[in-house]
Amino acid sequence: MIDVCLAGTGGMMPLPNRWLTSLWVEYNGKAAIVDCGEGTQIALAQHGCKLNKIGAIFITHFHADHISGLSGLLLSIGNTGKKGYITIYGCKGLARIIKNLCCICPLLPYGIDIVELDSSKPNTMHWNDMVVNTIPLHHGIPCMGYSFRLDRKPVFNPNKAKELGVDVKYWRQLHGGESVTVGDKQITTDMVTDAARDPIKITYMTDTKAFEGMAEFAKGSDLLICEGMYGDDELLDKVREKGHMVFSQSADIAVKSGSKELWLTHYSPAMPNPGYYEKRTKKLFANAVISKDGQKKTLG
Repeated sequence: MIDVCLAGTGGMMPLPNRWLTSLWVEYNGKAAIVDCGEGTQIALAQHGCKLNKIGAIFITHFHADHISGLSGLLLSIGNTGKKGYITIYGCKGLARIIKNLCCICPLLPYGIDIVELDSSKPNTMHWNDMVVNTIPLHHGIPCMGYSFRLDRKPVFNPNKAKELGVDVKYWRQLHGGESVTVGDKQITTDMVTDAARDPIKITYMTDTKAFEGMAEFAKGSDLLICEGMYGDDELLDKVREKGHMVFSQSADIAVKSGSKELWLTHYSPAMPNPGYYEKRTKKLFANAVISKDGQKKTLG
């Protein structure tokens, strides 16, 4: 199962009742976050996300509301006694940005690996048994969206294993994809499992104006987290100029991508009540959620 928490939902600057947008993704006891604006470590702690679990940080782009909280977060993680390494992913130039931001925290009890990605093209990497893909976004500066996909094993059926005479000590081996020999017969994974399960997919896209390709990138998402700078369509031209979207555009992407659920986020500070637009947004996509700080869900 994957646990997700949208620790903050704001854009541009934190407000007294709204932290900046940051996503927590946890699987099998290990966690990653996407973006780290000012105060992110406080937002995560407020919503029960344990900082010492963080093993990876994915940065969408280098605007302050998405990365300026990095030094504070790394120091806070250090105070938990974290050991080992944290890997930070981001656009080209990430090493220089981190060097400048982290001049105030040069001594950390763990190491940092930096992975610079070419934001002009899709990238694929692996983290914590998940496939992580990126898409170039349209925001005026290099910016990437991320998707996390967990390909799940088929369910192991102990009754099938027993009928074939497979000793319990071999069950884990079989479920892991290896074959075993019982007597003179070879037993393969498909013989002791039920039907294949669909993967779990989470897609995160902010900051960007809408463009063709977003729906394809988010195709089949169990959870699509997408920006909504404003809820009012009358502001569409304004947000497009600044490389952002309104609620209705995100809802349209959710429909076209066949996503199961949409969480809106990255609200403008000038929009104090995003929930005002909930009814009209749900008319466009029934499973749209006007997210609040600390929005949580367990997938799978």
